Amino acid sequence: MTPDLLLLFADRAGVFVFAISGGIVAVRKQMDLFGVIVLAFLPAIGGGTLRDVILSQPVFWLEDTQVLGLAVAGGLTAFFFHKWLENFRPLRWADAFGMALFAVTGAAKAAALGFGWPVVLIMGTMTASAGGLLRDVVANVEPLLLMKSEIYATAALLGSGVYLLVRVATGDEALAFAAGLVAAFVLRSLGIIFKLSLPRSPF
Repeated sequence: MTPDLLLLFADRAGVFVFAISGGIVAVRKQMDLFGVIVLAFLPAIGGGTLRDVILSQPVFWLEDTQVLGLAVAGGLTAFFFHKWLENFRPLRWADAFGMALFAVTGAAKAAALGFGWPVVLIMGTMTASAGGLLRDVVANVEPLLLMKSEIYATAALLGSGVYLLVRVATGDEALAFAAGLVAAFVLRSLGIIFKLSLPRSPF
């Protein structure tokens, strides 16, 4: 699989998964179909849109309108199958997987444009986190990004860093993608299971 094809697949898979997470939040808030679709769009394209604007790149969904269809499909999936999905407590796990995908995708885009490691790390973390933050703020729920009880953005930062290190060390884009994805998802999963968190000020 070529790096470009891998990047395209990761982008689209992340869009669909994040759209489902947004749709589930909307269903839980008893929003109508329109509200579910709107909330599905925020995590699906929000972080990537902000990334592209900051990097002065064409916004990805303007050139690839199939992404919009995937976001709608994710929202409809949550709307019609939320009862089945809820049995598997999908929100945080779908969000964790989408976060990991978007972290390495954002980092890869910045790296491909020739930016240095600080920008690569920031773009990976922001791509993974900003859309979910928008979703939670609009839905008036406690943002996963800011939850004191669990690691979230730190996992995106780790995934971006692992991606960059493996890419520089080996030059293998596919291996870097896989390593970054696994690192981010594992850390987020550990945060969910064991309620891991960063230290807080004692004052």
